[in-house]
Amino acid sequence: MIVDDEADVTLTFRAVIEDSNKDVDVNKRMEVNTSNHPIVALSEFKPNFYDLLLVDIDMPHMNGFELCEKILAIDINVRVCLMSSGEINWEALRQIYPTRQEGCFIRKPVSIDYLLKRR
Repeated sequence: MIVDDEADVTLTFRAVIEDSNKDVDVNKRMEVNTSNHPIVALSEFKPNFYDLLLVDIDMPHMNGFELCEKILAIDINVRVCLMSSGEINWEALRQIYPTRQEGCFIRKPVSIDYLLKRR
């Protein structure tokens, strides 16, 4: 699931990921769901369905940290990857917001190759 308040980001990421599936067996292709509103994403989130949540940090109505906290309360096993185009002290962020699993932070803009390697 990709959550970003910028529609061009979610559309681009979805297209890139789905395009990377074109040579994969149809039964093994990744399904990509997107949302441009964190509250809608939370209401549509299904536990034990998603492998990865790719979420922007800076969004209106609910920031990415709050969204991740609420989603992890629903499904502790979903991997979380936070992203931002803003100025962030990434080392301080890793110390303040350690994830249960291997942490993932993406700085936008991001290359297609890097994005696909992080999935």
